[in-house]
Amino acid sequence: MIPSDLVDLSRLQFALTAMYHFLFVPLTLGLSFMLVVMEVTYVVTGKEMYKDMTRFWGKLFGINFALGVATGITMEFQFGTNWAYYSHYVGDIFGAPLAIEGLMAFFLESTFIGLFFFGWDRLSKGKHLLATCLMALGSNLSALWILVANAWMMAPVGSEFNFETMRMEMTNFWAVVTSEWAQAKFAHTIAGGYMTGAMFVMALSAYYMLRRQDVSFAKSSFRLAAVFGTVAALLTIHMGDESGYLVTRDQPTKIATMEAIWDTHEAPAPMTLFALPDEEARTNHAQIDFPWVMGLIGTRSLSTEIPGINQLEAQARERIENGIKAVTTLEALRKDPKNAELREAFTAVKDDLGYGLLLKRYTEDVSAATPEMIAQAAADTIPGVAPMFWSFRLMVGCGLAMALVFVLGAVYSVKNVITEKRTLLKLTLLALPLPWLACEAGWFVAEYGRQPWTIYNILPTHLSVSSLSAGEVLGSVIGFVVLYSALLVVEMWLMIRLGRKGPSSLGTGRYHFEQH
Repeated sequence: MIPSDLVDLSRLQFALTAMYHFLFVPLTLGLSFMLVVMEVTYVVTGKEMYKDMTRFWGKLFGINFALGVATGITMEFQFGTNWAYYSHYVGDIFGAPLAIEGLMAFFLESTFIGLFFFGWDRLSKGKHLLATCLMALGSNLSALWILVANAWMMAPVGSEFNFETMRMEMTNFWAVVTSEWAQAKFAHTIAGGYMTGAMFVMALSAYYMLRRQDVSFAKSSFRLAAVFGTVAALLTIHMGDESGYLVTRDQPTKIATMEAIWDTHEAPAPMTLFALPDEEARTNHAQIDFPWVMGLIGTRSLSTEIPGINQLEAQARERIENGIKAVTTLEALRKDPKNAELREAFTAVKDDLGYGLLLKRYTEDVSAATPEMIAQAAADTIPGVAPMFWSFRLMVGCGLAMALVFVLGAVYSVKNVITEKRTLLKLTLLALPLPWLACEAGWFVAEYGRQPWTIYNILPTHLSVSSLSAGEVLGSVIGFVVLYSALLVVEMWLMIRLGRKGPSSLGTGRYHFEQH
């Protein structure tokens, strides 16, 4: 059996590097298209201030992009180092979108970033705008292919398990690319990124207005970001609703833990506004519900029930018992691959093969699994309720707070009275961390909520790791923590230094620190 400390350390390393990497991704996505809007405004109006806006916010984009690239590369290498069996098992499918991301989106993005920074005096207005548009497109295409791969892990489509090679193999590339999960995750993620970029520009612009530094520049930046953020917030809310429907349909354990639903409620299920989940007693304390809402969001109906954790665990136990048959039949079929009767028997139970493999955590011979082992494996299919419940509410709460800031900012900016609303400006500055909290919490819900699977219902996490020692993984974890901490200090120092200086950093002679 695979040591649990090796699995835990491998998960910890990937979680640390993934969530650290995702500190930079949303801002890259958000600023890339905001730069397009700024430069379009410059080209249409001919006003130099909008060119300065594009260049200044582009500098901050460039610093953030560099850190995103540096941290993203190490993540991809981890699939081959720490998760070798996973890479072998799904490389035929997972490798395709990653390869496309590297060959197309990454090179497209990097090439036009170079033209964006060094082409101002070498390209015409129209050509430079085209380069900026392609840079933004490259950023979003890069996200698309990563999210296609991730969506397949959440809901594996367009693929089939081959018992002869013991691998998942692609049967329909377009089914993988165009799956409902891929579309929803892509739209939801980039909309969250757009909110991040908008809040970043708004918060820094609010800082300038509060200090009465480059007020005209700050007002224009704030107004553009507020309108952009309002639209992004509406898209994010819509795609969040769509994601809730898909999760309820395809990952019932995730939605049950997000809402701390212990027992199936009569349809339509309510949404839990507040509760104190008690995992030991398997109940909630001080629960406040909003009637019908979760049923409407999760099932799009008034008559479909959302199963509770207790019922889902019982269902998992049944699937594990059926999975034992799948594992033993597969082992027999591997010895006699031409046996038509065994093939037919395996086909009848292969959908539960992953559930049988959950027992590999407790015994090498799943046919000898005890009732206690089966019960424990069934319990493993339920993610931790409290982390899921509170992380989901942190994400939603931050999102709604940002939406309110965007709407108020847009209204007062359009009325041209935003400089008089100093309380709102202070709140906007204080709201700067909210998009990162929302994005990190959202990814935690998505990834932790998939446990104990790397591929939902197919490949358990504990079978996916490489043949490494816990000491080797621990050493690399410490190395990453030290290196990434140093990079974060450098990145924050550059961003704060440039942010405080503002558009004066452009050296045009038109801004605050150049005139005082």
